[in-house]
Amino acid sequence: MSKQFDMEIFLEGVLSGSHATRQRHLRQARTIQTAIAERWQRNNPWTWQRKHLEWFLNHHLNDRTESTRYYYLLTMQLLTHRLGKSWQFNP
Repeated sequence: MSKQFDMEIFLEGVLSGSHATRQRHLRQARTIQTAIAERWQRNNPWTWQRKHLEWFLNHHLNDRTESTRYYYLLTMQLLTHRLGKSWQFNP
């Protein structure tokens, strides 16, 4: 049985702001991780492609409010920064 990928350690270097903000980003990153793992069996962010995050934003969050999508977009920007990618997403 494989260990769960630790999102907190993964994002540790790029998280900033208040405690509440950091916790929100971690919670949302874990939600993204879970959704992608269920859909594509890719639990590790290092294996993600741009299409996985676009799917999450455009299909998984399509019935959410504009503000919710915006906050997830901020978390996705942190994830892509940590991955060293230059991916841009449209809200």
